[in-house]
Amino acid sequence: MIEELTAKALAAALPELAALLEACVADGASIGFLHPMPPGEAEGWWRGLEGSLCDGSRRVLVARQEGRILGTGALALAGLPNGRHRAEVSKLMVHPAARRRGIARALMLALEGIAAAEGRTLLVLDTKTGDAGEPLYRGLGWREAGAIPGYALRSGGGVDATMFYYKAL
Repeated sequence: MIEELTAKALAAALPELAALLEACVADGASIGFLHPMPPGEAEGWWRGLEGSLCDGSRRVLVARQEGRILGTGALALAGLPNGRHRAEVSKLMVHPAARRRGIARALMLALEGIAAAEGRTLLVLDTKTGDAGEPLYRGLGWREAGAIPGYALRSGGGVDATMFYYKAL
């Protein structure tokens, strides 16, 4: 089941959300963090979203099965006057033990639905070049905008290129 995470529900979900983020980073996800994550970093990052959840500038979805959070994805709504037609999909993650079940696809489609309902006509996202999510994005009609070499640091050393995608709704 996909549901929207509210600011009010954030505190209760923090332990599961932090565990999800830590598991995905440990599994090699390039979502802004490096493994090993310092204690409290994952929970602190989630806690930091409270303001944007309250003001509606970020919408976060969670995927649950039997009450447990197995995945999440966010939509950051551009707020500047020349960008109110667009939004950025970010932090799409599914627990490594729950992958290949259609959770990421369901989250992406739900995020696109929210964007459309908000009047957003252009979506953007970025991912590590060669990431397992790229076929999903292309299969959902996202188009490559281009890659930037050396964009993100890699856990254990080195850098990875990042591919930017967009989708017109």
